[in-house]
Amino acid sequence: MTQLLGEFDCKLDAKGRLMVPAALKKQLPEAEKDGLVINRGFEKNLVIYPRKVWDAILVDLNKLNIYEKKNRDFLRAFTRGATELSLDAAGRVLLPKSLVEFAGIGADLVLACQLDKVEVWDKKAYEDLFDDVPENFANLAEEVMGSKNRREDGE
Repeated sequence: MTQLLGEFDCKLDAKGRLMVPAALKKQLPEAEKDGLVINRGFEKNLVIYPRKVWDAILVDLNKLNIYEKKNRDFLRAFTRGATELSLDAAGRVLLPKSLVEFAGIGADLVLACQLDKVEVWDKKAYEDLFDDVPENFANLAEEVMGSKNRREDGE
């Protein structure tokens, strides 16, 4: 299972290409062979998925009952703009203009690893996101993670 780590400040070139940082490329060895998928995030951001992670999401989406309107609405919204990415010889990916515009991404952006995916944020929007971090992060941690077993695998 892919577990990505890191936060990377990057720039888009004039053609909308993003140089994938070397430290991130090392964590994605299958990206050159299998490719990546970029999609809209749940907030005003984009998400890059390794192809295997995206394929697992599609398996889950295919289990939804398409006869229910909320499921169709979710499928349309979630997959809207999903695009395959491939690294060029220089280690760059071309971000689709429509997705860049959706997320309000300018020349400066942040790649923020989130477990098995990478969120793509406009740098200012990403910094502003943390202005809204709850004052008491410890309370949020307890609320979200407090009921989890410390170690489910017995370690």
